[in-house]
Amino acid sequence: MQRRDFSRSMLAFAGTAASGLAVSPALAQRVGPREGVDYVKLAKPVPVESAAGQVEVLEFFAYSCVHCANFEPAFEQWIQQKPAHVVVRRMPVAFSPEFVPMQRLYFSLEAMGLVDKLHAKVFQAFHGERQPLVAPSAIIDWVAKQGVDRVRFTEVFNAKPTGEKAARAVELQDAYEVEGTPALGVAGRYHIKGQGPHTLVVANALIAGLRKG
Repeated sequence: MQRRDFSRSMLAFAGTAASGLAVSPALAQRVGPREGVDYVKLAKPVPVESAAGQVEVLEFFAYSCVHCANFEPAFEQWIQQKPAHVVVRRMPVAFSPEFVPMQRLYFSLEAMGLVDKLHAKVFQAFHGERQPLVAPSAIIDWVAKQGVDRVRFTEVFNAKPTGEKAARAVELQDAYEVEGTPALGVAGRYHIKGQGPHTLVVANALIAGLRKG
């Protein structure tokens, strides 16, 4: 989803029929990604939270973005197969204030250890069931229907740390110059725009290059 198209995407939901696609490191090494075409090298490196020897990968996404919904199965499979030194963090974007409740939804799920259980279900609710989970009340009602304690989730959703994480995600999306979703940030150095499965081919190639030094 492009930044300029967010309002249309928030209202026009589509199906999420997608299949996970494995992307092997061997294939990534055979395909030489092109700077300026397949990825952008940032003029100003972004600080990372990962430890020395690790490679931090950020996924920039929005629950309202159908392209993110379609990308998610492949990305989840990639996470399961990634090298141990690669650390993944998801970053919900906010191209306008309307995105903030969805950011708070993700970070609340993360804080409560519910990402594995409900992250994919949020995409399904948005794009398969056409539920507009863009307002706090709708989000809280939906989460409660998934068997989550309403009071506890509401507390986490409205908590100051959740808002701080949402604000930090915006800082990172701006630092990585993200204008559309899905997108990846790699090692504080590279921005990869969403290109379907090819996104992960490029990511693997860049990660392999960083490993070589």
